[in-house]
Amino acid sequence: MLASHKDMHHVVILGSGCAGHTAAIYSSRANLQPLVISGHEPGGQLSLTTEVENFPGFVEGIMGPELVENMRKQAERFGATYRSGTVTEADLSQRPFRLNVDGEWIETQSLIVATGASARWLDLPEEKKLIGHGLSSCATCDGFFYRDKEIMVIGGGDSAMEEANFLTKFGRRVRLVHRREEFRASKIMLQRVMDNPKIEIITNHVVATVHDVEKGHVTGVTLRNVVTGETTDSEVDGLFVAIGHIPNTKVFNGQLELDNDGYIVSHGGARTSIDGVFHAGDVQDKIYRQAITAAGAGCMAAIEAERWLGAHGIH
Repeated sequence: MLASHKDMHHVVILGSGCAGHTAAIYSSRANLQPLVISGHEPGGQLSLTTEVENFPGFVEGIMGPELVENMRKQAERFGATYRSGTVTEADLSQRPFRLNVDGEWIETQSLIVATGASARWLDLPEEKKLIGHGLSSCATCDGFFYRDKEIMVIGGGDSAMEEANFLTKFGRRVRLVHRREEFRASKIMLQRVMDNPKIEIITNHVVATVHDVEKGHVTGVTLRNVVTGETTDSEVDGLFVAIGHIPNTKVFNGQLELDNDGYIVSHGGARTSIDGVFHAGDVQDKIYRQAITAAGAGCMAAIEAERWLGAHGIH
């Protein structure tokens, strides 16, 4: 069934992180009355972040959730509308584009995809049963619960370094486990970890098992040496996984052009492979992944959507 006229929009923005909110600010100021679908992670990655010190204009830093909430209020001030929910199905084969938001179809003349990326997990059989019970992907959400306890962080990138450093505020010791000898983290982030006396670095190891499902919470892990194959058991109270992200593009498989990792392929500026559909933020950017670059991408997408609508006589 086609959407009624009231469900037709000039622009719909998918995602409510820095990219989505900034796109909403710019498109609402252009009088496009955007509808923002908040997605399954409202606020994006910043909603899981503690103090943000590198966003221009905040000399003393700002808390991540506060920053994205301010962005939302700013967009709403100019007329943006927000709706909770996720897109479960999309038809981009013709315009207007059709989106199924939790069972209800809506239509839009243009679309900005700012759905971001979600944390990767270890893919161990016991993992799902222990998430929230000692197993986490968000140090800033859960670090407080591990005061004076044994903490382990898995990963070798900047996010893992940031998590490990942050967690030293709480744990009596933080062990950083990486499957290789070399780290993909930036030199400055790696150096901070190496200089922190509360962090122990363990390379060439992976987590083979997380204990203990029967007890209902994490009590330790079995680590496997990838070089020798030897295994060792370690007591752990809190296990934090920081091994990258998966772009939230599954609903667009077979419609938008995606790369091998599922990220949207850019066709210049904020354009995607489909005319009238634009990208913004971590759903396309796997290099920079910063709040400021996501915001900039949201600005680009909104400006391009406005110009595209104008060129097609849609006002």
